[in-house]
Amino acid sequence: MIYEALQIISEQLDNYLSAAGLGNLVTLENIAMIETSNDNSNKLDNKVVLTLLNLEEETTLKNLPNYKVIDKTTTEYRNPPVHLNLFLLISGNCTSYSDSLRSISKTIEFFQGKKIFTSENTVYEIKEDFDLLGHFKLITELYTPSFEELNHVWGTLGGRQLPSVIYKIQLVEIDQKLLKGTEKVILEITDTLKLKEKV
Repeated sequence: MIYEALQIISEQLDNYLSAAGLGNLVTLENIAMIETSNDNSNKLDNKVVLTLLNLEEETTLKNLPNYKVIDKTTTEYRNPPVHLNLFLLISGNCTSYSDSLRSISKTIEFFQGKKIFTSENTVYEIKEDFDLLGHFKLITELYTPSFEELNHVWGTLGGRQLPSVIYKIQLVEIDQKLLKGTEKVILEITDTLKLKEKV
């Protein structure tokens, strides 16, 4: 679901920037490739690049129950899903610095206008390599690192800093939906309780 979530957001942002007159700029790639000398770095020329920076488990949803009662008669046991927060770096690598600033400004404007992406309010193209998507809800939140953190980010990615913004995307759910076992629900106790007589 990580790839699917980022691809959907990438497509939505690309449509918005195109409608704003900036053209189809958005690509889902690793911005660190910009410092390499191979042909892959050319894919990032004149692009707004979306790069996954980090994953974080949502600890508040870590202790969900591992069972579910079906039709009041059967209990199904499954491992609870993993809920992730994604940290997405959006970098403007346009032909001019002013175009890069403009694309980042429009990116912030896009997320200000649409903070929540759901299967109901988002129309997207289903790619051949998509996993089967059911209901999803992605909440975007502007993340502002300190100057020191930002320095570490760009140092790790190759050192060349570009106009950029970071968004935290909640909650991407990873669930294999693997059934671990089933049991009948206890509906009544049939044995009678016997009290021990005092001697």
